[in-house]
Amino acid sequence: MQFRRNNFDVTNTVNVTDSISVGDAIEDIFLNLFPNAPVTALRRAINHISQLYRGELPGYVACDTGYHDLQHTMDVTLASARLIDGYERSQKKGDSLGEELFVFGILLALFHDSGYLRKRGIEDNMHGAEFTMVHVSRGEELLKKYLKESGMGTLAETAAQVVHYTGYEIPVDRIQVPSPAYQAIGNLVASADILAQMSDRCYLEKCHDRLYTEFVLGGIARKRDEHGNEQVIFASPQDLVIKTPGFYRGAKKRLNETLNGAYRYAEKHFGGQNLYLEALERNILFAEYVAANNGDIGMLQRTPPTTAGSEQTSQAADDRKQQVEERRKRISDRRTNTGQTYPDLLDRRQNTGDRRMITPSKK
Repeated sequence: MQFRRNNFDVTNTVNVTDSISVGDAIEDIFLNLFPNAPVTALRRAINHISQLYRGELPGYVACDTGYHDLQHTMDVTLASARLIDGYERSQKKGDSLGEELFVFGILLALFHDSGYLRKRGIEDNMHGAEFTMVHVSRGEELLKKYLKESGMGTLAETAAQVVHYTGYEIPVDRIQVPSPAYQAIGNLVASADILAQMSDRCYLEKCHDRLYTEFVLGGIARKRDEHGNEQVIFASPQDLVIKTPGFYRGAKKRLNETLNGAYRYAEKHFGGQNLYLEALERNILFAEYVAANNGDIGMLQRTPPTTAGSEQTSQAADDRKQQVEERRKRISDRRTNTGQTYPDLLDRRQNTGDRRMITPSKK
């Protein structure tokens, strides 16, 4: 069995750092559902967002958020297409979302994190992560502008509402949508956002090397209560990794309850399996294992791929690499001794039970 490559999706067939490969995969899904539908709108939107993240379009600087980068956007967009496909194939005749709402959902996914991008000449001295708390509202403006310029202006105001399903600025039950179909799209895309990032093969490494830095800059790692006292939410990159299973408990509640269990439509797309959930669960299990081993970050040995936004090295990444090398010297190189390095992890997997359908009480 071939190991999943670090820059590939959960099927190990689509390079999610390559927007062309992702676009081809989405077009295949779209045309299988709607054989005679035009694909021009999909191609144009994927090319536009790719150029935007690379800083090739006027008015915006290239992405500088290493976690919320172009790979994340492509991964979420592909996952959205798959969930929409599963949803469509689960509906009775006449209840289909249709090709226009399929494209609408893809546009939401493409633009859902675009608010991290900085305006050229205005925000040059800032970092994209500083907009963490308002990035969805910023992204809605980019999405509306794109829809209006692409001849889909009638959907602009609705899109500005539905994209908030992916964030926390507006509670989902307060988001105004014109029909249940748009609610379904919001649930599907928001679920894809959670599934794609947490099933990333390098998810834990990215949390350590990249996400913690974004949390510090975005004011999430530390907060002040109503009395002005500082609360430490994540004390360090290591602390973020150790607390990831706790975050997942909240995310699982959001998936099951707030987003109406839309993640389950992946099973219809994949013919019975939910490959996203399976990969996600493996990541969470390994995070628990790291925590049980005194938070040994040297156990996180994967190398996340580089895309627009992740070129900059971080101190956290350098520290982890050093800990990996020290661990390899102590207990041999995991790459040549995979079966023996973590001998009790297999027992842990076998004895933990199936936690996928447990409903517990964003990053």
